[in-house]
Amino acid sequence: MKLFACIIFLFVANFCNSQITLNAYAKVTAINSGAITLTITNVNEASHTFTVGGEVIVMQMQDDCIGTNTTSTSSFGNLATIANAGNYELRKIASRLPATGTPTSITLDFALTSGYSFGSNSSVQLISFRDLGINYTTTSNITGLAWDGNVGGIIALQVTNTLTLNHSISADGIGFRGGAVSSNADEACNNTFYTGNDANKGFKGEGIYKSTNSTFLNGLAKIITGGGGGSQNNAGGGGGGNYTSGGNGGLGWTCSAANSGKGFGGISLSSFMPSRLFMGSGGGGGQQNNGVGTSGGRGGGIIFIKANTLRTNTVCTSAINITANGQSIAWAGNDGGGGGGAAGCIQMQIVNFSISSTCTLAVNANGGTGGSVNSAAHGGGGGGGQGVIVYSASQPTTNVLSTTTNGLAGWDNTDGSVITGTSGGGSNNSGIFSSTPSPLPVELVNFYGDCDNNFHLFTLKWETLSETNNDLFILEKSKDGLKWSQLTQIKGSGNSSSLKMYQFTDTEISESIVYYRLKQVDFDKTVKTYNSVVYNDKCLLKVNSLNFFPNPSGSEITVSNYLNYTAYSIYNNLGQLVKQDTSVPEKIQINELSNGSYYIQFTDKQSVIYSKQLIIER
Repeated sequence: MKLFACIIFLFVANFCNSQITLNAYAKVTAINSGAITLTITNVNEASHTFTVGGEVIVMQMQDDCIGTNTTSTSSFGNLATIANAGNYELRKIASRLPATGTPTSITLDFALTSGYSFGSNSSVQLISFRDLGINYTTTSNITGLAWDGNVGGIIALQVTNTLTLNHSISADGIGFRGGAVSSNADEACNNTFYTGNDANKGFKGEGIYKSTNSTFLNGLAKIITGGGGGSQNNAGGGGGGNYTSGGNGGLGWTCSAANSGKGFGGISLSSFMPSRLFMGSGGGGGQQNNGVGTSGGRGGGIIFIKANTLRTNTVCTSAINITANGQSIAWAGNDGGGGGGAAGCIQMQIVNFSISSTCTLAVNANGGTGGSVNSAAHGGGGGGGQGVIVYSASQPTTNVLSTTTNGLAGWDNTDGSVITGTSGGGSNNSGIFSSTPSPLPVELVNFYGDCDNNFHLFTLKWETLSETNNDLFILEKSKDGLKWSQLTQIKGSGNSSSLKMYQFTDTEISESIVYYRLKQVDFDKTVKTYNSVVYNDKCLLKVNSLNFFPNPSGSEITVSNYLNYTAYSIYNNLGQLVKQDTSVPEKIQINELSNGSYYIQFTDKQSVIYSKQLIIER
């Protein structure tokens, strides 16, 4: 995909040495083979790898939302349709090609159910959902790769039981990019240059529409959620939008309200959230004629955190924060200020909070402040819009402060007595959602069957590590694997992040071969179908049959039907091989492996690979 060389975005990210990045990233260019195989490019595995058995998030970062709103009028950049922007799903990697080195394709365990768009104005990304084990205590501040137009902007981590924060997690300013400041130009006030290719005007900020058109670069109109650039003379850029809209920039030098030159703020996406999530959009650049204007701020990124318990210790050396704030803009001289970046999103799929009174937690998705100027009547930047914080359980209030505030408009002079721009729109803290189930789906780790000694009864068993919005399971039965009838319904656990076990015994087996399959139904009636297991007269399980127990285990696991398999390999949560053998015994010793989350792969006699999560806990 070719981008015009003249497109300019501010690319600012300051990372200190104490920050670490946890995730792997890749651009998805196509989804093939029944929405299950991804073609990927721009792979970044500097901090993590895409590993078979590992979980990933597929997300539509940008889409063609602008429609016909492309003429140079005040309606330029209005939203035509949200399309697939903000859709995301969680899946596991079933296989990858090549098996080693940089992957070019990823095959998922189940087909994607949401829509995803590809084209010159769309962008889809694959992000590893980093598994940090059963319990994890931070050793450094955590951040993410800054969005570069193809990948980045996301932090995604999960812990089976307890995540202890001794450090902060920050997606501040790693979202959509801000527009650059204009070149030096001294022209009359201009309130009609909505869009075009003229670097004498401030550049528009980046947002959920992927712009590749050179005539969409500059001008005061927003570009969906991206803030508009300041026009002559020294007007401020508009703030980026997300859950709430960005604010407008301040008036240019000697300009009037009717001919202001101010950049427009990006639009609000509140009607689509929190079922969809978006990075914060960039603010528009200011207009300058003395070389002291400022560019627009970057938006905040997106944070996904999944754990049973989030806690802090009673002793901490610095404040502990989880933040996805938009970038605020520094002071300008006597030129236009850039618009503030909009805040991003924080998704907290956490059941329990245990936050110490001596190490309190701040959770913020606040818009960035527009750039102020140090000379009266030069336009400050508009404020960035607020983002969202989504709690799957009740919002924690004990020793936890959650805020989603709008960024303030920049001052038009040093003492703040003149402010002609506006702050981000909407009421502060309107972007906080409590007891809102995450769209991340039920995580099924086992589905298998056991015979009784006389082979007359068949007990179907399945286990989940987590459940979100799970209403019920439907167990179906078939004589030929083609025509299915319902055997039973079993109530799900709704929302859970701990191991849940289910079973049902079929007492009526008259055929020599019987097929069973499992369906999972959300409260909104969304249905997901899992692969089947098969009973035959020797009680051998054919499809998706892998089972071992106990799990979690401390010293050894027992493999059911171990004679069906020819080899096994065990990988840690970094994707590193830690144990393997070219034969499969009935009991596999794991004493030498430390506590944590692993994936074990078995190969059967037909060279089919089965992968399951193994938890070691002593």
